[in-house]
Amino acid sequence: MEQEVIESEMVLPTHLSFKKIQMYEKYPKGQARGRHWKHLKQIIQAENYQNYPADEPNYVNIESPPSMHPRKQICDITGFEGPYSDPRTHLRYANTEVFKVIRSLPNEYVQRYLALRNAAVVLKVGVCILEVYSL
Repeated sequence: MEQEVIESEMVLPTHLSFKKIQMYEKYPKGQARGRHWKHLKQIIQAENYQNYPADEPNYVNIESPPSMHPRKQICDITGFEGPYSDPRTHLRYANTEVFKVIRSLPNEYVQRYLALRNAAVVLKVGVCILEVYSL
């Protein structure tokens, strides 16, 4: 006995409860999507900056006092925060892998990295002279 195949149209719901709602379903085209960010020009136009004192920092007057926090030290090679400094080359580094790279760099590359940071130090490649004293 063969089973008959019954053709029927199944009506599926538009949203299944266990699936996440897609953005295009939640917010149809042309509808607001919630938070609207203002551009700097819109903020400046909305505020009345003529009434503020000239010495108070705001969006128009970017002059502000220097920071009270210490300046972050940045790794010269990777650009990440570099809390360590190589005593021989004076380059800052973030981790041991970068330290190995720094130690393998030729002196002219080290000078270029220091010049980028405006901390150019003339590294002296010295010859160590050993004197032997006999008693």
